[in-house]
Amino acid sequence: MPFIDAGAAILEDLVAVRRDLHRHPEVGLDLPRTQGKVLAALDGLGLDITLGRETTSVVAVLRGAAPGPTVLLRGDMDALPVKELTGLDYASTNDYMHACGHDLHTAGLIGAARLLAARRDELAGNVVFMFQPGEEGWNGAGVMIGEGVLGATGEKPVAAYAIHVGPGPRGVFMTKPGPILAGANELHITVNGSGGHGSQPHTAVDPVPALLEIGTALQVMATRKFDAFDPVVVSVTQLSAGEGLNVIPDSARLGATVRTLSAASTDTFAVESKRLAEGIAAAHGCTADVEFVTTYPVTTNDAASTAATLDVLRGHFGADRVLTLETALMGSEDFSLVLAEVPGTFVFLNCSPDGVDPATAEFNHSPRVLFDDAVLGDQAAALASLAWSHLGPQED
Repeated sequence: MPFIDAGAAILEDLVAVRRDLHRHPEVGLDLPRTQGKVLAALDGLGLDITLGRETTSVVAVLRGAAPGPTVLLRGDMDALPVKELTGLDYASTNDYMHACGHDLHTAGLIGAARLLAARRDELAGNVVFMFQPGEEGWNGAGVMIGEGVLGATGEKPVAAYAIHVGPGPRGVFMTKPGPILAGANELHITVNGSGGHGSQPHTAVDPVPALLEIGTALQVMATRKFDAFDPVVVSVTQLSAGEGLNVIPDSARLGATVRTLSAASTDTFAVESKRLAEGIAAAHGCTADVEFVTTYPVTTNDAASTAATLDVLRGHFGADRVLTLETALMGSEDFSLVLAEVPGTFVFLNCSPDGVDPATAEFNHSPRVLFDDAVLGDQAAALASLAWSHLGPQED
C-alpha cells in the first residue's frame, strides 16, 4: 500500500489549498486565479507544463524513469454561479461557490501529482494530470481534447481516471462498470400560431394550449416509448410566451433537460420528441420547430478497467470502503468525452462531515452543501494508486 501513509502526510497542505480555492471560486472556462494556484502548487515537481489556449487549463506531464504507457488523471476546477449559504469560516468571498466539490478535485489531483513525482524513479511510463476548467456546462473537457490533452505525451493514454466527491458516509468509494452517469441533452420547442386578442381566441390560432399539451405528453412519452431499464428523464424547466396579459401570442416556447443512459435512447428521443411536438401542434392548427442538442454523452466506465479499479481501491482502503453501485445516476459529466476515447473509470467518493446525516445531507449544487476535506489524503492516494497500478512495480 505505497501511497496511503504519504497521502495522510500531505493532507494539511492539501486542505489549505482546497480552502483557498473555496474562498475564491471562479466559473466557466476562464479561471486565472485558480490556474495560478495550481501552477504554484506544482512548482518544483519537475513536470512538463502546458497551458490552454482557449481556456485556463493546465496539463502537467510526469515522465517516469523508464519508458512505458501513459495514464491520465483528471480534476475539474470550476465553481457554480451559486451564492454560498454554508456559514463556513472559509466560505466564498464572491457570488460563486464550489457547490460541486471541484475545489477538492483540484487539491486531490495536486496531491496525486506530488505523491507520484516523489516516486518518479520507480515509474515506467507517464502520467498526464488534467486540470480542467469549464465542466459545469462549458464543455471544458471537449476544449482540452481539441487542444491535445490526450496526446500530451506523444501517445494516447491507456487508461483515464477521475474521482468526484459527494454526500454520503465519509471515505466510501463507489463506482460501477458501464453507464455510471447520464447523457445530458437539451430540448427546445417553439410552437407557432397566429396571435390575437385575448378576449376572442376563436379569431386566433393560440400556440399556448398546444405547447402545454406537448409538455405533458413528453412526460408520458418518457414512460411509454422507453424501456424502464434504459430510462429517460425529462424535466421541462422553461416556458415562455407573450408579454401582454390580454394578448394571444404568435408563438410559445419550451425548454427541457433530457437525461439518457444509452446512445440508442438518445437517438430515439430526438426522433420521437420531434414527431410528438409536430403532431400535437398540427392538431391545434399550429406548427412546431424542434431542436434537440446533445451536450454531454453518457459517462460509460470500461468494464475491465472498472474491475481493476475496484480491486485497487479494495486493496488499499479495504472492502468495507469500496462499493459497487447497482444503478447509474442521472447527473452528467464531460469526463464522458475522455472515456469515449480512453478506457477508464469515473469514481465517486463520499465525504459528508461529522454531524451531517448522509441520508438527509444537502446534495451537490446546493448553496448549503458541505464536503469534508479530511478525505483529500485518501483522494490523492487513490488517484496515485490507480496510476501506479499501470506504471509502478507490482507486488507478487
